[in-house]
Amino acid sequence: MSHTVSGSETVKYVLGERDIPTHWINLMPDLPGEAPPPLHPGTQQPAGPDDLSPIFPMSLILQEVSADPEVEIPEPVRDAYRLWRPTPLYRARRLERALDTPAHIYYKYEGVSPAGSHKPNTAVAQAYENAAAGVRKLSTETGAGQWGSALAFACQLFGLQCEVWMVGSSYDQKPYRRSMMQAWGATVHRSPSDVTAAGRAQAEHPTGSLGIAISEAVEVAAQNADTNYSLGSVLNHVLLHQTIMGQEAIAQLEMAGEYPDTVIACVGGGSNFGGLTIPFLRRTLREGAATRFIAAEPAACPTLTKGVYAYDFGDTVGLTPLMPMYTLGHGFVPPPVHAGGLRYHGDSPLVCGLVRAGLVEPRAYRQNDTFAAAVQFARTESIIPAPEPAHAIRATIDEALAAREAGEERVLLFGLCGHGNFDLSAYDAYLAGGLEDPEFSQADLDAALAALPEAPSL
Repeated sequence: MSHTVSGSETVKYVLGERDIPTHWINLMPDLPGEAPPPLHPGTQQPAGPDDLSPIFPMSLILQEVSADPEVEIPEPVRDAYRLWRPTPLYRARRLERALDTPAHIYYKYEGVSPAGSHKPNTAVAQAYENAAAGVRKLSTETGAGQWGSALAFACQLFGLQCEVWMVGSSYDQKPYRRSMMQAWGATVHRSPSDVTAAGRAQAEHPTGSLGIAISEAVEVAAQNADTNYSLGSVLNHVLLHQTIMGQEAIAQLEMAGEYPDTVIACVGGGSNFGGLTIPFLRRTLREGAATRFIAAEPAACPTLTKGVYAYDFGDTVGLTPLMPMYTLGHGFVPPPVHAGGLRYHGDSPLVCGLVRAGLVEPRAYRQNDTFAAAVQFARTESIIPAPEPAHAIRATIDEALAAREAGEERVLLFGLCGHGNFDLSAYDAYLAGGLEDPEFSQADLDAALAALPEAPSL
């Protein structure tokens, strides 16, 4: 079968800088039913703006609780977005030919940002709002390093200092992510560290986890008046900032004369998944558009597919508000898969609510299966994907093969949220046949769930 692509067939759909969205989309007003509120970790009463003010600026808190369907993007943020936005939408014609599928496969590529992923979409917005509030430094956690590098980049734009706690296993696996953060002026600690009480208390978990790193970063922000905490996923305002991806994708698909039957994205905390899907979900909720939504996660950390829906802490030590979400238990330490950005015990309450309402279908994939898909994608479409979106690629290939079996021309859209240029040690292991498939431990899950906080049932 020929793999050539006709010169008359468009591969890239590109918007101009004037087409960068002027507003972010807030799905909260459109969600079915009442969203359970986050709870104060001490009183277990609904957490209000004042409870969040020690670590967040009021402008972001107001975005977090906003009931407005759209929130205007400040002009300095839009101006910074012009460094890399709008990002391209690709038609994966070579992959379609390799799969011999009648499906039309599109992907929204966020690897063109300075940090190489979708994370700067919210990092820039958060750094701007903190700088405007007079904050001097931001502290944060990072898994694979994509969020940490994005925040380091954004802090440099707005004159802020940046301190990052990087999950131990990723700190060891991805030294050049650390170099990237330091090049943009950030201080980087291996988590668990001996710099914080939370880190010292978790020294028996040397590979670390996002939950532990969050505890360290929150502790530093809470104890220093000139320092705020910045989170790269999970919270409503983070997903809000990411919706520029889905809005651009809608406009680009209109250029192609198509609308997706299925939208697919990987999910760890939910920022990438929410950012791509929320504009489409709003059309489904408001207009009845018949689109399926698939959330792809690692089988070694299967929050949405095996977790329980309950109130739980967002971090390991228990410093954050209790959030209503699917959780593996805040004490669950996932095995060190290469998709470090997906190693989180919980998920965005907004995304969890969509799963619970049946609007989003979660699927879990093993590590070797995702890398097989990533290599097939790299050998057809040429971009080497990060391990995280490799889960979405696996799901997309499965959907494309299902379309072939059914003989149906379906339109598939997935999020390629970052490149894998800093993840080549994982590709080395896969190509050498030595990539492990870490096993999810039911015993560890049971132990972590037994330690869930006493909280109202959901």
